[in-house]
Amino acid sequence: MAKEIIKTDQAPQAIGTYSQAVKVNDTVYLSGQIALVPDTMELVEGNMEAQIRRVFDNLAAVAAAAGGGLADVVKLNIFLTDLTHFPLVNQVMAEYFQEPYPARAAVGVASLPKGAEVEMDAVLQLGA
Repeated sequence: MAKEIIKTDQAPQAIGTYSQAVKVNDTVYLSGQIALVPDTMELVEGNMEAQIRRVFDNLAAVAAAAGGGLADVVKLNIFLTDLTHFPLVNQVMAEYFQEPYPARAAVGVASLPKGAEVEMDAVLQLGA
């Protein structure tokens, strides 16, 4: 079982003691992404929709670095500081994913790093 650390400058760099993703065989575990702009490491400007899109773009960049894409996501976890944004997550997600959709969880949390309002992590299965 080979473990490979995935790293790309197309997504925000880790802001703690973790890797952007870890690949074990054909499974890739993506760390949580918040709406940081990779070049500035600051939260994206704009409304909640802008944050959600930035998070999906960051996840897509890490997935690409691992040799996959969002179509390879089998499990997606969504963390929101305000669950009233859940319908908006669904709306934006429909632009990034096609059926069959991944398994998913949405969890309300008190706070997220850097004052973000949304964070997502994912598990990819390559070649499925």
